[in-house]
Amino acid sequence: MDVSHAVIERLAAAGIDTVFGIPGTQTLPLNEAIDRRGDVRFVVARHETAVSHQAWGYAETSGRLAATAVVPGPGDMNAMNGLKNAYNDCTPLIHIAVETDPEIRGGDGIHETPPDTYDNVVKANLLVERPEGTAAVLEEAIAIAETPPKGPVRVGIPKGYLSMNVPLATSGEYSREFVSSVPEEDVEAAAELLADADAPVIVAGGGVRTANASDDLRRVADGLGAPVVTTYKGKGALPDGPGGYVAGTLSGSASPELLTLLADADAALAVGTDFDALATRAWDVDIPEALVHVTLEAADIGTGYDPSIGIVADASEALSSLESALAHREYPSGNAVERADAVRTATNERLADLRVSSPPLTSVSALEAIREGTPREAIVTADAGGFRVWGLNVFEAAGPRSYVNPGSWATMGTGLPSGIGAQLANPDDDVVVLTGDGGLMMCVHELHTAVAEALPITVVVFVNEDYAIISDDAGRNFELGEGRYAWSDAPIDFAGLAASLGMRAEHAETPAEIRDGIAEAVGADEPVLLEVPTDPREPQASDWMSE
Repeated sequence: MDVSHAVIERLAAAGIDTVFGIPGTQTLPLNEAIDRRGDVRFVVARHETAVSHQAWGYAETSGRLAATAVVPGPGDMNAMNGLKNAYNDCTPLIHIAVETDPEIRGGDGIHETPPDTYDNVVKANLLVERPEGTAAVLEEAIAIAETPPKGPVRVGIPKGYLSMNVPLATSGEYSREFVSSVPEEDVEAAAELLADADAPVIVAGGGVRTANASDDLRRVADGLGAPVVTTYKGKGALPDGPGGYVAGTLSGSASPELLTLLADADAALAVGTDFDALATRAWDVDIPEALVHVTLEAADIGTGYDPSIGIVADASEALSSLESALAHREYPSGNAVERADAVRTATNERLADLRVSSPPLTSVSALEAIREGTPREAIVTADAGGFRVWGLNVFEAAGPRSYVNPGSWATMGTGLPSGIGAQLANPDDDVVVLTGDGGLMMCVHELHTAVAEALPITVVVFVNEDYAIISDDAGRNFELGEGRYAWSDAPIDFAGLAASLGMRAEHAETPAEIRDGIAEAVGADEPVLLEVPTDPREPQASDWMSE
């Protein structure tokens, strides 16, 4: 078997049924192997930055491994943005990067970049040194990607190796073992600390989603009477909304009431989070001194906050063990739902003046209308941008795999490609993409990918003709003038643009039109773009929510 076929066989054996990429002369042996196999789909993007975002959306919404394949140099470096996003989010990907052949490495061959260029944007960067070792290196890469904390792994394969027919070394099965038990003494101490609290709170991060620990989290929250505050990546770990355990999302736009809930708690359980600087405002948010911190990364313990008890463990195992330890203790169980509802009610009251029914709509009005018109079980992918900051407070996530947004990397241009990946991973589900016009223009070419692949996604684009967050800061804090980075004098016809790419487009200006437009688009068996104008002069979420 030649090397290229061995690569695709190994990916398929790992359950990978979709490879995202852009073909080049260097990758054609892989494309031929994919075609010959017949049960692996190669999705052709229009830019390599989208390739890794598509794979990220696939893995985020399915929990399954995704793969990418790119040409050397420009292709590989374009994909770095999405690889770093996946790395920060602990999302498992296998990134096949065709490398410059060893005999000309260092001689400025076409597209050549040193392999170690990519060391800091992936969990591991593996280079195939000899063609005979390709399958074994790939086996190792898959194991690394799937071992919690998961992440993207780059596999560099020299171009010349792919067409070789050589005896391929095989390896034994690599272990996926990680910290697979929870220290009983620490769990007992954590249970005692939390049971003694009158007003405990839980901070849930992306590790809860990754570990499929939502049910474990719900039971612990219910038992302790502890409302849940999610991080960016934890949003959706439990469903948002009235009558639930979630009080809100910890972010730069979190309401004072949410911050007070954290500050006034007499104990906190933080699980599956690294307490990154983005969510905690560079660790300026008050967290109870009586803190139990559960994370898979030992280096995260003590970052920003000193825990009373630090536990390096999987979120599901730790929560399950904690539930058992709490079962034989008596403690004052408060009402988690009432406490969460009180915060949500206060947040809602802060938003009242932003709910308008006539154009131009605020992001709040538009997001609430979208949520009302979108089936509860649909998958929603959200780009970075001003609307997303509002969405952390307004848009209700329905479950752990049904809401996707970038974490601390916060890169724009992810919404559409991640929606494409989500639809490919979940062909029977409705997928709705939320993006701003600035974010969409960073990946607008992928509208054509959705059309070419016949994916029935619904793309909602918020159009304010401005990089509004930047313009707001430029006008208030610098002598750059109001609306400095707007382009209202050069408006974009998104309906015409989408139509030119073969995509149906609609326009909605009122909440009723949005609700109807979403329902119709989701029900269509084709990709649809829904253009929603919003007010470029609306207040920014971080300012409004802090007043």
